[in-house]
Amino acid sequence: MDTTIETLVKHAKEGDKDALEELIRRIQDRVYGLAIRMLYHPEDAEDAMQEILVKIITQLDSFREESAFTTWVYRIASNHLLTFQKHRTERSKITFTFENYERLVDRLEGIASTAPLQPEQRLIVEEVMISCMQGLLRCLDRDLRIAYILGEISKISSDKAAFILDITPTAFRKRLSRARTRLRNFMGKKCSLVNPENPCQCARHVTLAVETGWVDPEKPKFAGHLCYVRADMKAVNRLQIMDEIERMAVLFRSHPEYAAPVMFVEGLREMLDSGKFKMFGEWQ
Repeated sequence: MDTTIETLVKHAKEGDKDALEELIRRIQDRVYGLAIRMLYHPEDAEDAMQEILVKIITQLDSFREESAFTTWVYRIASNHLLTFQKHRTERSKITFTFENYERLVDRLEGIASTAPLQPEQRLIVEEVMISCMQGLLRCLDRDLRIAYILGEISKISSDKAAFILDITPTAFRKRLSRARTRLRNFMGKKCSLVNPENPCQCARHVTLAVETGWVDPEKPKFAGHLCYVRADMKAVNRLQIMDEIERMAVLFRSHPEYAAPVMFVEGLREMLDSGKFKMFGEWQ
């Protein structure tokens, strides 16, 4: 029988290295998934994930079981991501706003390709779609973005999400509502995945996306990323029977569940043996 997370936490707090390593393995994909949706770039997400996991290790003794352990993890991760300063997108000259996105879509529509797709381009279509939608998340202010990710994509209840963000449930619901409205205002009139009559179609932009360097067919950021759950296309195929808000949420949820890079856990025992983490007493 698998050891429960609660048991792993107990043993890790008592200084059991094996339990700590397994605990980190159990939570790292959730932390990384939250980070990549918040930060867009996998490299940024990896940096943030490592910093978050170090915080979890060093603060583990402060976990008082006032919530589920995973809720506590989300609280630490969300707080860190709301102040993370290493965004490649925020250091670049590109400003992620819905207004800029709308201008880009309008410009692309004038030069979009109508040629039929080749079989090898299917992966690039997925890359265009996911990178575009990840970019739309970046158009949201951080507080609205994290609210949408927690409440709509991860389907965390408003009470739990409010605890994670240290705000009231009413305040969380207001943030989630504003995030939905801003995404719907754009996707409802531009994205063909939400409304087939809209002009923007991922497949039409494949050639241009490659030519301009928007996506790298040899190294796709998202479509080629290691993941542990692929998209649920059955849900996507039912989009037309849903309203716009639900369609948007299903599209974001249909993205792969990305697997975290393994380097951190592989080096964890060495980090513990280095003597930097002595807050739990002597490691076994």
